[in-house]
Amino acid sequence: MTYSFINKFDVFGRKNDEKKIIEMLMWPNDKNLSVIPIVGIGGLGKTTLAKLVYNDDRVKEQFELRLWVCVPEDFNLSKTIEEIIKDATGQNNNLDIQQLQTSLRNVIKDKKFLLVLDDVWSNNRSRWNELRDLLIEGASGSKIIVTTRSSEVASIMGTLPAYDLKGLSHGDSMALFKKWAFDEKEKQPHSDLLEIGNDIVKKSQGVPLLVKTLGSLLYSKDDDRQWSRVRDSETWELVGAKKDILPILKLSYDHLPCHLKRCFATFSLFPRGYEIDDDHLISLWMGLGLISSTGEKLALEDIGVEYVKELQKRSLIQEVEESESMFQFTLHDLIHSLATIVAQNDCSIVGLDTADILEGVRCVSIPNTSLDGFSNYDGVPPFLRKPTSKRLRAIYFMFRVDDGVKTREFVKTCISNCNHLRFLNLAHGSFEELPSSICNLKQLRTLNLAGCKKLKKLPDTICKLQSLLHLSLEGCLELRDLPRNMKRLINLRYLYVTTKQKSLQENGIRYMENLRSLGISGCKNIQILFEGTCRLTHLRKLEIKSCGRPISLPLGELITLESLVIDRCQLTLTQEDRANHLLNLRTLVIFESEQVMELLQCLEGLACTLESFCVYDCPNLTAVPEWLPNHTRLKLIRLIRCPNLLSMPQGIRSLTALKELRIVECGELSKRYESQYGEEWHKSLMLHESKLISRMYCRRRIRGTYAYLFSIVLRCDMAIY
Repeated sequence: MTYSFINKFDVFGRKNDEKKIIEMLMWPNDKNLSVIPIVGIGGLGKTTLAKLVYNDDRVKEQFELRLWVCVPEDFNLSKTIEEIIKDATGQNNNLDIQQLQTSLRNVIKDKKFLLVLDDVWSNNRSRWNELRDLLIEGASGSKIIVTTRSSEVASIMGTLPAYDLKGLSHGDSMALFKKWAFDEKEKQPHSDLLEIGNDIVKKSQGVPLLVKTLGSLLYSKDDDRQWSRVRDSETWELVGAKKDILPILKLSYDHLPCHLKRCFATFSLFPRGYEIDDDHLISLWMGLGLISSTGEKLALEDIGVEYVKELQKRSLIQEVEESESMFQFTLHDLIHSLATIVAQNDCSIVGLDTADILEGVRCVSIPNTSLDGFSNYDGVPPFLRKPTSKRLRAIYFMFRVDDGVKTREFVKTCISNCNHLRFLNLAHGSFEELPSSICNLKQLRTLNLAGCKKLKKLPDTICKLQSLLHLSLEGCLELRDLPRNMKRLINLRYLYVTTKQKSLQENGIRYMENLRSLGISGCKNIQILFEGTCRLTHLRKLEIKSCGRPISLPLGELITLESLVIDRCQLTLTQEDRANHLLNLRTLVIFESEQVMELLQCLEGLACTLESFCVYDCPNLTAVPEWLPNHTRLKLIRLIRCPNLLSMPQGIRSLTALKELRIVECGELSKRYESQYGEEWHKSLMLHESKLISRMYCRRRIRGTYAYLFSIVLRCDMAIY
C-alpha cells in the first residue's frame, strides 16, 4: 500500500488538476461503478494528485468508504483484494481466494466508495474484469481512480475519459525547486545559483520528482561549479530523447557518501510499494554492519535514524507517515527502480522458482506471491541448494505459507546452508519449533520471528547467539516459555516478546544491560515484569500491549526511559509508581486505557522533557492534564477518539515548539467549544504561526441523536522528519 496522507503545502501547481478530478467524482451517475484513469509519465505527480483528491473534505463527505491500494505489478488478484480488505478493516487475515472475494463483497456491499488503484502496470484485461465484477457490489455512484503510465491500461480500465496529466508550469517548477534547493531562512539566494537553477528547471520539463530531487541534491551547496556540473551533464540528452529521467535521478545517488549508497541499495530488497518501517530497516542495516559509530557516543540506532533522515532530505524517500515514536515510508517507483539498478550485484528479490543467484549477491528477499504454479514446491527454493547460497548474509522471507512442513524445511535449509547469515527474517512462518542448529549461525545479528503464530518453543541453544542484536517474537501466540538463559544474549539491544508465561523474572531479561528497546505484546498471563533490582540501564523504549492481567510497572527502576507506549493494558498503580524518576521521557502514547486519568496523575512528576503526547480511544479521558503545557519541548499532541474530553489546558497556546496538534472525534470537546466560540472554535487553539492543514466538521444523526464528528489538524512547522 502507498500512504494516502499528503501535506498539501508541499504541492505546487496542481489546484486546477485537483478541481477537475473532483468535478468528475461529483458528476451524478446512475452507474454502480465509474473508473477515472489518471495517465502520465513516471515522476509527473499522478499519485500526488490522487492524494490531493482523496483527502479533500468534499470527497470525504461524498463517499462513505475511501480505500487506497498500490496494485502489485503483476495485478495479482488475491493480493489486490487482500490489500483492499486490509485498508477497509485494518485486518490482514490469511484467506483463500474464495474467502477473499466473499469478504470484499461484505466490506463494500451497499456502500458508496472511492477506491484509488495506484500505479497500475498490468494490461491483463481478464484480471481487471474479475476485480470489477466484485466491486459492483458497492452502492450506485461509487468511483475508482486509477493512476498509470500506460494509455493502454487506461483504455482497458476506464469508463470515463482518461485525465492526461501534464508537467508543471515553469513558474511552479521554479517555486518547487527553490523550496528544496535553498534554505527558507535565506532571504535572497545568490543570483548566479538562481540562474543556473533556472536552467536546470527548464531541462526538467515540469517533472516534479526530478525538480524536487535535484533541488535536494543541490541544497546547501554554494559552489556554482557543482550546480553547473548538474546543469551540463550529458545525461540530460536521455531525458529529451527517451523521456527517461532515471539517469538524472541517478545523479542524486552518485553524490551520496559511500555509507549511504550501501544503505540505499538495500531498498531493492523490498517489493515496489512496500511499507518500510524505520525500526526494521535499521535492524537490517545493523545486521549487515552498514552503520558505523561516529565517535560521538551516539547509539547505532540513532545513527541509523540520521541515515534515514539524510536520505529523506535528498528526496530519495518520497513518502513518510510519521507516528509518535517511529515512521514508515514507501519509495516512488522510479526511486525503487534506481535502487534495483545500483544493487543488482549485491541485493536481489528472488522467487520460489529461482534456480540460482549471481555470485556476488549477498542479500535476498522472497516476496509474498501466489503459490499458483508451484504444486511441487517443497519449501526450499532451488537457489538455496546451490553453493552460491553459502555466501548469503541476509534472507528476508516475506512469503506467508500455512503449510508448516514447507516452512520448517525452508528454515532448516537456511540454517544448514547459509551459516554466514547476519540477518534472518522468518516472520509469519508456520513452524512449531525452531531447530536447535540455529546456534550454528554464529554471526547472526537480527532474527525476526514476529507473527509465527504456531511457534510453541524456542531451543535453549538460541542463547548461544552472542552476536544477536535484535530478536522479535511479537505475535508468537502459542509460545509457552522463553529460554531460561536469555541473559547470555549479552549484546541484545531489541527484544519484543509474546509468551504465555506469567513473569519475565526467571529468564534473566532484567540483567540485559545493553537492551534499549523492550516490547511485551499479547502476554495474557503476565503480571510482573521484574522483581528486585533491574539492570536495564540503557532501556530507552518500553511498549506494553494487549496484556490480559493487571501489570506492575516499575517506573522507578527505568530511569533512562525515553518512550513509553501503553496499549490496551491495565496497570497496577501505587504511590511508589509515580514518575519522579523518569528524567528523560520524550514520548508518551496511551491506547484504550480505562485508567488513563490515574495514569496521567502518576506521571505528573515527570521531568519536563516530553516531545510527543498522544492518547487514542480513551472514553475515560475527561481533561488533558494541566501540567502538560509545562513541557515546553512538546512537538506533537494527538487526541484521537476521546469522546468525553471536555477541556484543554489554558497554556496550550504557549507551546512554541509544537509542530502538530491533532484532535479527532472528541465530541464533547467540540460541542463545548462550539457553544463558547462558534463553529470556527478551532481558532481558539491556533498556535504561533500555525496553519490549518485539515478540518472536517459535521453533525450526523445516529440512533436518534446527533453525534459530533470532528477532525482538526494544526501544523506550525511544515518540515516532517
